[in-house]
Amino acid sequence: MLHDHYARNLLTVILRLVRHEELARDVLQEGLLKVWLSIARYDPARGRLFTWMVRVCCNQAIDALRSPRHRFHSANKSLEVGGAQQALAPVSFNPEHIGLRELVVRLKPRQREVIDLLYFGGCTQVEAAEQLGIPLATVKTRARAALLVLGNLAK
Repeated sequence: MLHDHYARNLLTVILRLVRHEELARDVLQEGLLKVWLSIARYDPARGRLFTWMVRVCCNQAIDALRSPRHRFHSANKSLEVGGAQQALAPVSFNPEHIGLRELVVRLKPRQREVIDLLYFGGCTQVEAAEQLGIPLATVKTRARAALLVLGNLAK
């Protein structure tokens, strides 16, 4: 009932603050949950229900805008917006030309198996995680660590 009666107006107010439809919908959902869980704190003597709900939702919007996660995502552009294009590597590209195989041998075995799958095996990170039976986050961590080591070795 709360959602049916107030969601559209609350969303309008939230959108004025956050200026992003998807974030506004998330804030609305969280705000209505806070209203629902804290309805006992509402005091009719201090104002109308809608005014109190607006205040709760606005506070939720401000918290969302201040969160480190929002700052990180707002600083980064999506690939579509940023103009990035997917292009195939030239047919003549061969990692052997730059001596990558010799450098990879110096990596720790766990890092090497990830690099082998990602760069020489042509796997995505998800596919590498499935093949190795490890979490995706572990594949990403090992790949990042391996790239740092390879960067230092190449200097």
